[in-house]
Amino acid sequence: MKRNRLVATSVASTMTLALALSACGSGDSGDTSADGSPEAANITLWVNGADTPQDLRDYLKTTFEAENPGSTLTIEEQTWDGLVTKLTTALADADNTPDVVEIGNTQAPTFSAVGAFREISPEFFEELGGDDLLPSFVEAGDFDGRHYALPYYFGSRYMFYRKDIWSAAGLEVPTTLAEFAESVKALKTDTQSGFAMGGQDWRNGISWVFANGGELATVDGTTWTSTLSDPNTIKGLEEWQDVYQGASLLPSTDRDVAYWDFLNDGTDGEAPAAATIMAPGWARWSIGDLTKNDAGDEVRDGMADETRFDIFALPGVDGGVAPVFAGGSNVAISAKSKHPELAENLLRIIFSADFQKQLGGAGLGPANAQYMDSLGTDKFAETMIETAKASKLTPAAPGWAAVEGAFVYEDLFKEIAEGGDVTALAKEYDAKLTPMLNGES
Repeated sequence: MKRNRLVATSVASTMTLALALSACGSGDSGDTSADGSPEAANITLWVNGADTPQDLRDYLKTTFEAENPGSTLTIEEQTWDGLVTKLTTALADADNTPDVVEIGNTQAPTFSAVGAFREISPEFFEELGGDDLLPSFVEAGDFDGRHYALPYYFGSRYMFYRKDIWSAAGLEVPTTLAEFAESVKALKTDTQSGFAMGGQDWRNGISWVFANGGELATVDGTTWTSTLSDPNTIKGLEEWQDVYQGASLLPSTDRDVAYWDFLNDGTDGEAPAAATIMAPGWARWSIGDLTKNDAGDEVRDGMADETRFDIFALPGVDGGVAPVFAGGSNVAISAKSKHPELAENLLRIIFSADFQKQLGGAGLGPANAQYMDSLGTDKFAETMIETAKASKLTPAAPGWAAVEGAFVYEDLFKEIAEGGDVTALAKEYDAKLTPMLNGES
């Protein structure tokens, strides 16, 4: 399945949201009945894309309505494209706000910072999992030392490759980042990418920054500074530039590419193909030969042919596993929900052992580390867990959503892909990014 995390927003829109929310605090309580339980009501949950399977949605609805007699749960699916614009409008309107929302982990800092979400009290945080919840995702949803958006599920990126092509070339799974670069550059031909990556694909590309000990930004107190000019960051960007130019046939303008199509002998069976791609774990279901499901529809066989397809974690500079950008979502209660107690009851179900295990069974990393074994014991689960433990997130800066909305990193990586001087570009983009990270226009 394809996930699209493009954000369409601006500093101005988040400031508008902040002003709209200022008229209503996040500590309001909903109506309660005589016995102290929440009054029955309909609450709404927004999920994004098709990543939450229908059987998990059915479980949430059935369980919530059984545990809250007279109340109903409506689940509405939103698209990732344009989500921030919709949230900016909806969260500021008490009459139309969803009560609980799924939000991308890179979007959570901005909405938490402007007061869009109801605070999760320390006691409630502990009840929902506390320190067992994914720390990096918790941090993404925190602001000023308080919790607002908690982890929903995670996914991590690793390498999918054509074992037959690698073997025919006499190549084995690389053990260092340098070996990976040498191998994929050797596999490039006129019609085949040794490693298919679009020039604007910074979400995969920043793994080279992290692997070299670089950071995108640092914070001092509440002030964020873009750190592209850090020597370690520059080294990572230069290594990515070398790999892109030496191994990929994809244009410098490409982003959000369905790389699995290239691994399947190219788009619709046509060149260019790819020997290697980098994608979140759920890409496994889009890879493999076409077959028929029970309904007679053509689907991929999910890498059933292990003589052709296999996986490995991107190796680190000195071996081991390289830090990669973690995909996934957070979940939060709207600050303007009219039924916050019912919304909290829904979170109790989402963070329950039963639902967390169901997430793992669906191939989505559970928010609570106690239930990581629900992902299974096959190579996909093991690699997902291994890479997730080493993964990193983008900076939890209040202006990060504005950065994504302005496609700043897409522009930077495009210029690097086209052969630009990395040191000069780093200085130029640091000057552009630092004010944006701090919510300045």
